[in-house]
Amino acid sequence: MQWRVAVGDTVTVDQTVVEVETAKAVVDVPCPYAGRVVALHGAEGEVRPVGQPLITVAEPVTGRVDGGDPPGHAVYREEERAGSGNVLIGYGTGHGSSRRRRRPRLAAATDASGASDAATASGAAVAPSAAGRQVAVADREPGPPGPAQPLVISPIVRRLARERGVDLTTVRGSGPGGVVRRADVEAAARDVTGAPADGTARLTAVPNRPATTGRQPAPGDPRPVGAQDLVIPLTGIRRTIADKLSRSRREIPEVTIWVDADATGLLETRAAINAARPDRPVSILALFARICLSGLRRYPQLNARVDTEGQRIVQSAGVHLGIAAQTDRGLVVPVLRDAERLTTTELAAELAATTAAARAGELPPARLTGGTFTLNNYGVFGVDGSTPIINHPEAALLGIGRIVDKPWVVDGQLAVRKVTQLSLTFDHRVCDGGVAGGFLRHVADCVEQPALLIATV
Repeated sequence: MQWRVAVGDTVTVDQTVVEVETAKAVVDVPCPYAGRVVALHGAEGEVRPVGQPLITVAEPVTGRVDGGDPPGHAVYREEERAGSGNVLIGYGTGHGSSRRRRRPRLAAATDASGASDAATASGAAVAPSAAGRQVAVADREPGPPGPAQPLVISPIVRRLARERGVDLTTVRGSGPGGVVRRADVEAAARDVTGAPADGTARLTAVPNRPATTGRQPAPGDPRPVGAQDLVIPLTGIRRTIADKLSRSRREIPEVTIWVDADATGLLETRAAINAARPDRPVSILALFARICLSGLRRYPQLNARVDTEGQRIVQSAGVHLGIAAQTDRGLVVPVLRDAERLTTTELAAELAATTAAARAGELPPARLTGGTFTLNNYGVFGVDGSTPIINHPEAALLGIGRIVDKPWVVDGQLAVRKVTQLSLTFDHRVCDGGVAGGFLRHVADCVEQPALLIATV
């Protein structure tokens, strides 16, 4: 949690007062009141339980108070109309009682889901708006915004600016309407430091042992004498990832199988599609997504989850396809709902837009949950294979290795082909090896012979 106002500051309606980081997003928290900040509840970096107040604002009123102020003089009082259900996100439930007794105005973040667990280490909460829609709240830097506030939509851009020491009020945005983009901040950082902006997160050195050890560095040892360990708090999205993967490993008896596949024909098919329709290009990931959807139609056992409390397996009617995406804040899995209803061209467009929004931190939490099957292209990291952990509570995950030139036998002759390794990690509770092997073999056959895919869609 990072405050953008201090006690005594004057705030306006909808002015951002704090930025907190939830388990899934970094979101600005606006204040629904105009007035003077009386109290800030919680220090920066503190864990705030869901439902606790975040800020107290005194309402400005005009008139004479106790006979001591001239007419028209703006004074402040810590009062509100009794019965106002205002919360920090949204504008409350309206005024119920007409009692004369006034109470201090508190803007609180309230848990809409009934969850009892605390917010993340940066003070996250989820609060309902007046319409009952859940809104995630997140973390922000101190300092009240002035009239020259820059046009910044993405919290990731603001965080990047803080990390690089860039004053956003001096940055001219290149986005629509002057919105400051990440590239603008990186360019400004290069101007300030003269060094490239590499996106490396800043870590705080925390001494975990005496500052000096008396040890002399060995020849060629780059570490200085008295080097300190780096202690990184396991908070925010990093903590969520750790908890979810740990739960997956504890609860799911997972098995990984793999196969090498000749992707030469698939790459040729993609090139032919893009040559015919250059205005709507199709990515190789979109073709793999289409193949997965074909396989899940044939083997729906893998498009499922295990309900441990009900002791049952639930096969999903639609395929909500998760796409693993690496971001500056960690690994996230945005979901394409009812992906089987999309054409291959639509899949490509949705994949591009969704992954871009995920990396910019612009996806709402609802887009990061509810998947039924995950596609993970770890080949972009230059690796051939992996045994990934299933995205709980899903039952399976298909991994794609890098596509590289390898010797391959074609019609009895040795040739150089584009080869990739495909891996399927599955929950052994939902199916046995026959189903999993059949699915993976179907995927590999479609990769090697794209005509088979056309015959099944």
